[in-house]
Amino acid sequence: MAETAPRTAVRAQGRKAAPASFGGRPAGRRHPLVATAMVLPLAALLAVVFGGWEAVVTQASSVGVMLGR
Repeated sequence: MAETAPRTAVRAQGRKAAPASFGGRPAGRRHPLVATAMVLPLAALLAVVFGGWEAVVTQASSVGVMLGR
């Protein structure tokens, strides 16, 4: 098991990254707000479909009460 790391490193060195236009990842990192905007619609959909919306509202209300609002 310990011998797999060197082979993996050698394989990774031989690969070239694909340009972003061909489905590869761009060199930079995604901004956190962009990532949030991408995940929020799916999170809301899952909360509604699986009935978690009431739990989210209850938790938010409890936190509001604890903070004195």
